[in-house]
Amino acid sequence: MIPLPLDVPVDPAPPEATRWLLDELGRPEYQQAKPTLVDIIGQALAEWFDALFSGEGGAPPLLAIALALVVVAAIVVLGAVFGGRVRLDRRAAAHLELFGAADARSARELRAAAAAAARRADWATATAEAYRAIAREAAEREAVVVVPGLTARGFAARAAAAFPGEAEALATAATAFDEVRYLGSPGSEAAYRELAALDARIAAARPVGAAPSVGAAP
Repeated sequence: MIPLPLDVPVDPAPPEATRWLLDELGRPEYQQAKPTLVDIIGQALAEWFDALFSGEGGAPPLLAIALALVVVAAIVVLGAVFGGRVRLDRRAAAHLELFGAADARSARELRAAAAAAARRADWATATAEAYRAIAREAAEREAVVVVPGLTARGFAARAAAAFPGEAEALATAATAFDEVRYLGSPGSEAAYRELAALDARIAAARPVGAAPSVGAAP
């Protein structure tokens, strides 16, 4: 047995004992062992279910089952609501970025910007904006998932799966975008016209796997 120092009180006064206890419980190992709010709620639910089905709560079995189903349904609904909100937040975040740049413009706005650049013979800008319009159109229709960090070539590969008939044109368009965006190419009227035509074809086409629209021909 290890002897205690003579100056350590073995029978502290109540205030002193309380302080010792609080100091002890405040140590890191005790704080880390504390249950979280989720743990507390989960434990309470488990005990409640136990009481319902063991008859300790005094509730008839059918009422107990009904109450349990209501609780489970509420948990499922809350999970769906919060899960859906997370997915919407992620989709909104992706919508604000396009090929490495912040861009929240719609496909219509991007087409207008491309046309305006073409009118002033700024073919580099017209080409880049036209390709962005194609990507935004596909994203708005949910034909292609456009995520942050997706490259022009990466989009072309994804879009080719949704519009297989345009695979070659999409690859050519991605090359034209990269040339004006990263290699300093001035672009050309011909390249812009090809992109604008591709944009129009994709806007009119139905993606592979998409449900036919009402009134569409079989």
